[in-house]
Amino acid sequence: MQSVSPEEPTVLTSEPAAAPLRPKHKGSAQLFQNPVLERLSHTHIALPVGIFAATGVLSMYYGLTHGFMSALSALGLFLLGLLAFTFVEYLVHRYVYHIPASTPGRAKFQYTMHGVHHEYPKDKTRLAMPPIITVFVASLLFFVFRFTFGSYAFGLLAGFTFGYAMYLFVHYAIHAYSPPKNFLKVWWTHHSQHHYRQDEVAFGVSSTLWDHIIGTMPNKKGA
Repeated sequence: MQSVSPEEPTVLTSEPAAAPLRPKHKGSAQLFQNPVLERLSHTHIALPVGIFAATGVLSMYYGLTHGFMSALSALGLFLLGLLAFTFVEYLVHRYVYHIPASTPGRAKFQYTMHGVHHEYPKDKTRLAMPPIITVFVASLLFFVFRFTFGSYAFGLLAGFTFGYAMYLFVHYAIHAYSPPKNFLKVWWTHHSQHHYRQDEVAFGVSSTLWDHIIGTMPNKKGA
């Protein structure tokens, strides 16, 4: 006679984890059935980089020429804004772009926002937001910074948007060009670990600072 355990059997209620996307180095995914939306989801990297860089330059120029800050305070605010961007970049990449795909809606959001990039990492036209969204984000950042920080906003925004432009340029270079044979290679190596070996770590792109501080540097065994 078979014995009966007094313990309740373990019941698995969660769905099995989705298999990681296998990178494809040719082609591009179709995100939208509407041809207009599909076309707008692609962009040349120069457009968003130029928009954010111009926002930073104009913000700094306006703040200095209209007496909102001195040259010394502008430098300090710029560096603080740049540091803030590296932290926001890390948080968005880790907690928004890699949101657990626990529901169909989340899965679709995650794929559209970032999963498509992991599947097609060499698609140069999807390494940045389209210009329309870029202009909206740049404008939104200005109003948020101005409302929150008052006259300090011009220096902070300059550093933040310069950091954004730098991030876009670095990210594009990592995916579009071969690793350089100098100290800059660390960016290529770090981001490659995230894409091809350990996507649960190495969230910094323009900087590895927060990966070091928070403890999400890739381990040597995964290298």
